[in-house]
Amino acid sequence: FRSSNFVHILHLTCKFFDHTVVPESAYPAVKKDIIGGGSTERDALYAQIETEKRLALIKAWEESEKTKAENKAYRRMSTVELWEDSKKTSVEAELKTIEEIFERKKAEYAKKMKNKVAEIHKAGDERRAFIEAKQREQCLRVEETAAKFRSTGITPKKLLLGCFICQHSAVR
Repeated sequence: FRSSNFVHILHLTCKFFDHTVVPESAYPAVKKDIIGGGSTERDALYAQIETEKRLALIKAWEESEKTKAENKAYRRMSTVELWEDSKKTSVEAELKTIEEIFERKKAEYAKKMKNKVAEIHKAGDERRAFIEAKQREQCLRVEETAAKFRSTGITPKKLLLGCFICQHSAVR
């Protein structure tokens, strides 16, 4: 066979396995071996070619395994990110639900407190009205007693200074 074909095949083999372009002039021993003969050099050349092939296969295997490992790690990272996003969304939804519940309870309690304030104000008004009614009643009693004293001419045994307001209201 022709030496130029062998060098070309060797060149293509190295190019395929190593992914680098090796110039044909890198193998001068091949041309010499084919042209000049010499089985020892040829055997050494074949051993060198086999070693280079083996190293190229090992390098290709290594790159393939690294790529597999990177892809596996990427898939796992994606899975973790999806899990994390899912959990975050779940927690945020739970927080939103809790906030809505608190807002409703806050509104209910605010309404209850406003009602209590209104009840307290109403109770205060009722107590004030009750006190004013008692005061008027007491003033009427005092005025009736004073009228009785005037009509009979009897002087009271004790001085009643307790109804200062009644005396004021009678003057008006």
